[in-house]
Amino acid sequence: MQQNRKQRHRLCVETVGSLAWRAGDNFDDDETMTKKINWFTALALGISTLSQAETVTAPISIEPPQVTTAVEGSVTIPMNAPVTPASNAPVRDVQLHFADVAPPPGTFTLRGTRPEGQIEFGVRSDEVVSQATLDLEFTPSPALIPLYSQVKVYLNDELMGVVAIAKDQLGKSNHIQMPIDPRYIIDFNRVRLVFIGHYQNICENPANSTLWLDVGKSSSLNLRFQKLPLENELSHFPVPFFDSRDNRPLTLPMVFAGEPDLAQQRAAGILASWFGAKAQWRGQSFPTLFNKLPDQHAIVFATNQQRPDFLKDLPAVNGPTVEMINHPDNPYVKLLLVLGRDDNDLITAVQGIAQGSILFRGQSLTVDKVEQLLPRQPYDAPNWVRTDRPVKFSELQQFATQLQTAGLEPGPINLSISLPPDLFLLQSSGIDMQLKYRYTAPRVQNGSSLNISLNNQFVQSYPLLPEKDQGAQLLRLPLLQGLTDNAKEISIPALKLGATNQMRFDFDYLTLLASGEEGRCETYSLVSNRAVIDGNSTIDFSGYHHFITMPDLRAFANAGFPFSRLADLSQTLVLVNKQPQPAQVSALLNALGNIGAQTGYPALAFTLTDDWSQAKDKDADILLIGTIPPELRDDSKINQLVDATLSWVKSPVRQLPLPEMEIQQDDATPESKTTISSSGAMSAIIGVQSPFHDQRSIVALLADSPRGYELLNSALLDSGKREAVFGSVAVIRESGVNSLRVGDIYYVGHLPWWQRIWYALSTHPILLAVMAAIVVIIVALLLRRGLRAFSRRRLAPEDRD
Repeated sequence: MQQNRKQRHRLCVETVGSLAWRAGDNFDDDETMTKKINWFTALALGISTLSQAETVTAPISIEPPQVTTAVEGSVTIPMNAPVTPASNAPVRDVQLHFADVAPPPGTFTLRGTRPEGQIEFGVRSDEVVSQATLDLEFTPSPALIPLYSQVKVYLNDELMGVVAIAKDQLGKSNHIQMPIDPRYIIDFNRVRLVFIGHYQNICENPANSTLWLDVGKSSSLNLRFQKLPLENELSHFPVPFFDSRDNRPLTLPMVFAGEPDLAQQRAAGILASWFGAKAQWRGQSFPTLFNKLPDQHAIVFATNQQRPDFLKDLPAVNGPTVEMINHPDNPYVKLLLVLGRDDNDLITAVQGIAQGSILFRGQSLTVDKVEQLLPRQPYDAPNWVRTDRPVKFSELQQFATQLQTAGLEPGPINLSISLPPDLFLLQSSGIDMQLKYRYTAPRVQNGSSLNISLNNQFVQSYPLLPEKDQGAQLLRLPLLQGLTDNAKEISIPALKLGATNQMRFDFDYLTLLASGEEGRCETYSLVSNRAVIDGNSTIDFSGYHHFITMPDLRAFANAGFPFSRLADLSQTLVLVNKQPQPAQVSALLNALGNIGAQTGYPALAFTLTDDWSQAKDKDADILLIGTIPPELRDDSKINQLVDATLSWVKSPVRQLPLPEMEIQQDDATPESKTTISSSGAMSAIIGVQSPFHDQRSIVALLADSPRGYELLNSALLDSGKREAVFGSVAVIRESGVNSLRVGDIYYVGHLPWWQRIWYALSTHPILLAVMAAIVVIIVALLLRRGLRAFSRRRLAPEDRD
């Protein structure tokens, strides 16, 4: 307030002085000018007195200054945004632990050459942050000079505070709290820590190993979110039902008037897969309610004849309709109504959402028509790398600066590569990659290099030469057969590509930072190194066959295979119970949502039925939800059954320790069958060959109780638990996931006959050696016989003479 008064007083004086100066130009005699100056002085004193009187008699509301900040990827906006929550708006307190939001493993070390670390978080469009506090747990090196060493905290490149490291903090864990100004928080935010460390007054080397500060994973950012009122406007859809700014798993309840029929379940499944494609890596869950409303954003399905009680007064609709309304008990919660005259209208409405939401506007709209112009092709899922042509790195980018890095020690450049699980690469000599890159040329040739890794396995290294600032390499990624270092005869581990792969590029610079001798030192200016992987670099997966050993539950858990072979699931038959319970409907929606997240495309064309007899006549992969049909219970191929309190499982002759290891049919043969009765919750995923088509598969999602379905969904949602799902049987209990490879092995896909023979022999090395020896003997005999015949023909004229 005192500062505000000074500003107002200074403004008055400057204004009066300016007027006096201008007035002085218009009068020639000193007397007139003196009178005017006296008059302006009196006026200034009066205004000043009036200003002070106002300050005393009435408090002044000081508005925060209009401060703007520019953040990469965001629009520059004023920090004191005009949107203001109501005083009674709901609030929620969130603690973002560094263990969850910082790069793995959740803790990081700041050093002299890498002094920065950061966390990122988003704010939903229907919320605003009213309070923010940083709880920082850190351990500084005991060699640091107190007070000269500091940690600066930035929010979106605005300085929030400085932590000066005191002497009593050196070498031990410390906790401090720092308030964060919420006015600088926008949609996407970055909290950045910058370490300034000193260990001596002169001749410091930034690469000295004593320059470090550890930031612990118990550090957290504490935020208070306050709800904002939103209009019922579909132009923002899918907000608020899904908000890309929210990094939490998507939880979106779906509400029905009662037990949904097949068409209503199919409509909900299409919508769940579309939201799964939006959620991607976040995960998704779709709780199901019958004639009940949750206290959060939700989707409601209703026809003119079947409506929940809370919609009984809603006027009838004349076609497929999508409408947004307020929750009847909470104006801050929105409901998306999917309405229709009948069930067919509901399917049309969700197809309109999945393929035409870009046209949405207003509170309510009608979907007139949805027409599929072009059928989907195998392996064309948007999230999968194309296998019909070379793919540019720019097509694999997930954000604008992904292929760039900078710093004294530049961080790694990472690129995700998702492939169809059945891509057959076993006999390939390697994957061709045309790599182009640019970099800051080192001053001298000192061993700086570009190191390339795939799935945490080293591939190749290229020197960064001082006379160049760019490079282009034709690299062949080795597969399975491995490489040999001729100098040391060391076998380098073979590379194996899976459904999800990580490629890493490390630009490692070796820079001389300081040198000298006692009493004399030499220092160098530190220059940030920059490197870029050219977006026109390519990787080529074209020309490979599709062939896979089944059952393979890892392919299902991580890629939705075999159903995802066609992204719209047009060759998928889903079998559900005739009278589904809410937990079983949720299992259906969660499974389809997970497949949508893997493919990036909604399941628009799957077939849903509760009649097992339909499976006999349809050439499709089958997804079972809930229970095994009676016709399959006695099938010898079924290796596990989960039903109420009774369950049984078959065990293999030999269980291999690692899921990546190739198993033989002899080892997978069932050795025993165990039956257990228990009231504890359990679920399972089993995979078998379809009894109707050799190239088709059955995947069953089974559970014995509502809690069992929760365990099932948790296993499909958690990336760590998904890694434990493999083989033909995955048992899910409170303790975790256990998988088995048991039962018949079969193959899906096509290989030329000669490759099929080689593949069959590749798993039997002794037989392969015997066959190779036999082939060599046969070839030798044929060659000997041919040479003798040739010799006889050559000598025949001499014999005649």
